[in-house]
Amino acid sequence: MPRFDGSLAVVTGGGSGIGAAVAAELAREGAAVVVTARRTDRIERVATEIRGAGGQAWAVHCDVTDPGSVTDLAKSAARHGSVDILVNNAGVAHSAPLAKTSLEDWNRVLAVNATGTFLCTRAFLSGMLERKRGSIVNVASVAGLEGGAGRYIAAYAAAKHAVIGLTRSIAAEVEGTGVTCNAVCPGFVDTEMTQESVDRVVEKTGKSPTDALQALLASASQRRLITADEVAQAVLALADLNGKRVNGTAKELHGV
Repeated sequence: MPRFDGSLAVVTGGGSGIGAAVAAELAREGAAVVVTARRTDRIERVATEIRGAGGQAWAVHCDVTDPGSVTDLAKSAARHGSVDILVNNAGVAHSAPLAKTSLEDWNRVLAVNATGTFLCTRAFLSGMLERKRGSIVNVASVAGLEGGAGRYIAAYAAAKHAVIGLTRSIAAEVEGTGVTCNAVCPGFVDTEMTQESVDRVVEKTGKSPTDALQALLASASQRRLITADEVAQAVLALADLNGKRVNGTAKELHGV
């Protein structure tokens, strides 16, 4: 029997990259999946691909920075059952030297990465606690463990530190309840977000795209980009509802 058979999962930032890979892998392992993001066209495509492969999936628009939108997401998910798994993957990055980071960029990065994780967790946690069953996995970053794990990412590193702190605080609250909260902390992943970071470094520093990518990888002690599928496998390991469960973990992933 698939390890997530009969479970309902919500994956934020599910329209591409890590989120799409996580949603697809959860569905392959038997979970029904609510795929959510701001880009409706992207989440519709991901949900359609999952259904085409024989899985269950629904696309639901959500802006994780908007409390009302998150409430609507929770109501939409409830139509399909009780949510057992929440993957807080929605995130944005900003790459620039601190002196060239605007307050607008700072606030945007904190809102999506940190506040979005808070709002979504708050929306689904009470139901998990009532049923004494649930897994919350937050997609953080090695930048949230070491501020120096990547140049030109002060706002992003601060936001991911917040996500890891939130993860550990929630884990302490839910200890012994049947609910777990963990984080995965990948380095640079082969996604649009990383490419956008490279592009911004090029714009802000004048480096070539190749040099910009190598600078980012070197700053995180990586030899290569991590794949989205590698991150998805780590997420599923932490989301397991039936195996040897862990709580409060911040699992690092490095491209070696």
